[in-house]
Amino acid sequence: MYKNLAATLVAACFFLPVFSQTTKAPDAAKEPLKAAWVYVAPLTDAGWVRQHDEGRKAVQAALGDQVKTTYVENVPEGADAERVIRDLAAQGNKIIFTPSFGYMEPTMRVAREFPDVRFESITGYKTAANVSAANARYYEGRYLAGIAAGRMTKTNLAGYVAGFPIPEVLQGINAFTLGMRSVNRQAQVKVLW
Repeated sequence: MYKNLAATLVAACFFLPVFSQTTKAPDAAKEPLKAAWVYVAPLTDAGWVRQHDEGRKAVQAALGDQVKTTYVENVPEGADAERVIRDLAAQGNKIIFTPSFGYMEPTMRVAREFPDVRFESITGYKTAANVSAANARYYEGRYLAGIAAGRMTKTNLAGYVAGFPIPEVLQGINAFTLGMRSVNRQAQVKVLW
């Protein structure tokens, strides 16, 4: 009895791939993944926004018909950002990139309303089940610049002009100062906001 059962199972395992291939229904055309970017400035500007848009274009080129990307530019931080992020989530985007520190709180609020949408908060530090935070290691270059400044200064003093006291900027100031002091213990950094 067990010999027949074993022979039947072996035969079934042998023929199963053949039959499953001939009877398999064709895959339905998959809808492309919708991905959106929110930009704090117009695309005509060089730098931060332009680089993020180059990334968006690279995603579109690499994934082709598997993804449909969109963006909204010149969105001020605050209430407008929250409205735009919410609209993009409601339009069916499954991942939304918010590359500005001032978008962190609006992103967190909208993410609570759309648990099936993924959000990427660039330069933010808060996360949730559907929110990731990413940041570049800008401080590494600032540290090296501090070393150069520490070796070049004749007065043990350097100036640092900064825009906003947000974590990314503070990391840069601290790294610059540490780099400068690594080669010049008397070094001081004066910050101008």
